[in-house]
Amino acid sequence: MADLVLNTEEKKELGSRSSRRLRRDGRVPGVLYGLGEDALVFSVDYTDLRGALTTEAGLNALIQINVGGSNQLSILKTLQRHPVKNEVIHVDFVRVDPNQELAVEVRLKLEGDAKKVTDENGMVDQTMFSLSVLSLPQAIPNELIVDVSNLEINSSVRVEDIKLPEGVRTEVDPEETVAVGTVTRSTMESIAAEEAAEMGLLEDGEDGEDSGAEGDDSGETEETPAEDSE
Repeated sequence: MADLVLNTEEKKELGSRSSRRLRRDGRVPGVLYGLGEDALVFSVDYTDLRGALTTEAGLNALIQINVGGSNQLSILKTLQRHPVKNEVIHVDFVRVDPNQELAVEVRLKLEGDAKKVTDENGMVDQTMFSLSVLSLPQAIPNELIVDVSNLEINSSVRVEDIKLPEGVRTEVDPEETVAVGTVTRSTMESIAAEEAAEMGLLEDGEDGEDSGAEGDDSGETEETPAEDSE
């Protein structure tokens, strides 16, 4: 079971006015629902909420929501923020059955030295930052490691290359790209400049050969034997 316990207070008054008053008092309104049970409306201290959601498990932390003196295993479903102030203004938690799979997003973390990429002045471009997985609640990983050690320029690491922990699976297309080895813009510009310089040298060399040939033709003279003068 989850070790985190989040103490809440039942929210008896509904409506935006009540919610604004709670937020002024440093509390966040929320709802707990799921598993066929009635939804419970509550409020939680902002500092307590932040502490529960900033552990190593992040937003996938299993939390015992204490509502009305009863703990209920749950996980965060949605977190709403103010569009300007970026403050949390509402949270939704969903009840969790410890024996039933959950669909969650797990952060992807790149590890390893992509030496074949860096040796060519390239870079590793991460194109996927989280993976949707199915897992029993207690087996949800905090993060998934993506090894890029063998990555090369113009090659990629795909979903099928990620080693998933036991009890964790994904239905994402295994061919989906997670990271790719690319050439940086500065390197491409440098290569283009070198190629242009080489072309210029070749063209100069060809022009020199042509002019030399023309010079040989114009310089050729046919010697005629001098007439003997008597």
